[in-house]
Amino acid sequence: MKITFLTMCPQDYDSFLKTPVIRRAAEKGICSFEVKDIRPYAGGSFRHIDDSPYGGGAGMIMRAGPLLDALAEVQQADSHTVVLAPAGCLYTQKKAREYAEKDHLILIAGHYEGIDARVYEKADELVSVGDYIVTGGELPSMLIADSVVRLLDGVLRKASTDDESFENGLLEYPQYTKPQEVHGMKVPDVLLSGNHGAIEAWRKEQSLRLTEKNRPDLYEKYLTAQKNLTGDGQE
Repeated sequence: MKITFLTMCPQDYDSFLKTPVIRRAAEKGICSFEVKDIRPYAGGSFRHIDDSPYGGGAGMIMRAGPLLDALAEVQQADSHTVVLAPAGCLYTQKKAREYAEKDHLILIAGHYEGIDARVYEKADELVSVGDYIVTGGELPSMLIADSVVRLLDGVLRKASTDDESFENGLLEYPQYTKPQEVHGMKVPDVLLSGNHGAIEAWRKEQSLRLTEKNRPDLYEKYLTAQKNLTGDGQE
């Protein structure tokens, strides 16, 4: 797999590419990374890649020309191009697994008030990492890349990605390690029992409780899905 970042801040990726999981994927040849600076594609001595919006409004807009020229150099027939934008669909674990099946993922990091919408016509989709605004798309693009790379075969032990939050529609159950007691707080007895059936039942119950408390939206979706599977939701 190959992941390409289109950005006006290529230096932001220096530390990210040295993080253990990302570096391991690159060293093993599982995934390669390309950081493409879009500034050289802007004409003029000042390399302006932004301008005021047509129709008026606050802020500046990233110009389409430099972005499209940079994109044309990296985009191939097998590329899947994603623009990071608040107007995009919400990024999920399911989407991460879809991206992990791609041969080439291009992530376009926006800035300023937004990107000239003509860039969207050359992209496969717009994606948002949440209902909030950040300064630029660099951090969201790294977030997506990390979530994808860890799913690639050979990067992590497969079992470590099979039973995580969101994989089964629920949040993950609480985890504990040694020692058995810290500051008066003990590990639940069931986890020390050696009874794997009881442990599995406890973990399922805890996942349900955590999801209901912290993500009621996911909890309702899970209940609806379960009803549909059993036929209880049918009239």
